[in-house]
Amino acid sequence: MPGRFFVIDSHCHLADEVFAPELDAVVARARDAGLERALVILAAGDEREAAQARRVEGLWPDVRVSIGVHPHTAHAFADAPERAADTVRRQVAATPAARAIGEIGLDYHYDFSPREVQQQVFRAQVRLARELRLPVVIHTREADADTVAILREEAAADLRGVLHCFTGGEALARAGLDLGFYVSLAGIITFPKAVELRETARLVPLDRLLVETDSPYLAPTPYRGKRNEPAYVARVVATLADIHGMDAGDMGRMTAANFHTLFRP
Repeated sequence: MPGRFFVIDSHCHLADEVFAPELDAVVARARDAGLERALVILAAGDEREAAQARRVEGLWPDVRVSIGVHPHTAHAFADAPERAADTVRRQVAATPAARAIGEIGLDYHYDFSPREVQQQVFRAQVRLARELRLPVVIHTREADADTVAILREEAAADLRGVLHCFTGGEALARAGLDLGFYVSLAGIITFPKAVELRETARLVPLDRLLVETDSPYLAPTPYRGKRNEPAYVARVVATLADIHGMDAGDMGRMTAANFHTLFRP
C-alpha cells in the first residue's frame, strides 16, 4: 500500500452482505490505512442493509450514510414515484448518520427499470434533496444526456451533489462542474487502459475532486478482480496525485476537505 495518509472513501457499500462475515477486519484495515471516515450507501427500505449499517457505525462511529432508491429498483415505485421519496424521507429522518440522498439517477445499460419510471423516481428524489437541503449522490450509466437534463431542470441554488464513480468524458465532467457538482473517481482510474479517464480527471479542479472505492466493486490495480474494500482507496488517491503532479498525502487531505465541504459530516 502507499504510505499512510488521512483520506475519506466517499462512496462504499459496507452494508452489503458480502462484508458481513469479516466486517470487523474490513473496518480495522480501513482505519489502519489512515481513513478518517467513509460514506456508506444504503438502499432505501432495505432493513437488512440498515441493520448492517448500524453494525458498521458501532465499529466505526465516524462513518456517515447516504440513502436512496437506485435506478435498478425504481420499478418498485412505478405506480407512484413519489413513494420512493417518501420511503427515503422516513429513513433519513430515522438515521442520525444520514448526510445525503443517493445513490440515485439513471441506468440505461441494464434497464432493470423502465426508463420513464427511472426518470420519475429520480426527479422525486432530487426534489426531496432540495427540500431537505441534502446533497445528491448521482449514478449515471449510458444515460448522461438525460441525467444532466433532469439535474438542470430540477436544479436550484441549494442543490449540491457528486457524480459518483465517474467514468464519463470531458462533456459530462464539465456539465457536472457547471452545476456546481463534485466529481468522484474510483478504482477504474488505476486501470492501464483508462487513459481517457485520467485525461478527464486532469481537467477537474482540485477543489471539486472526491475519491471512492464503490466497494465491494471495482477494486483498483493491483487488486483488480478481487473484492474491493475502503482501505484500497489509497490507490485511487495515489493515482490522482500522480495525474495532478502532487504528493499523495496532500491529495488525500484535499479530497477529505472537499468531502467535508459537500457532506458537512
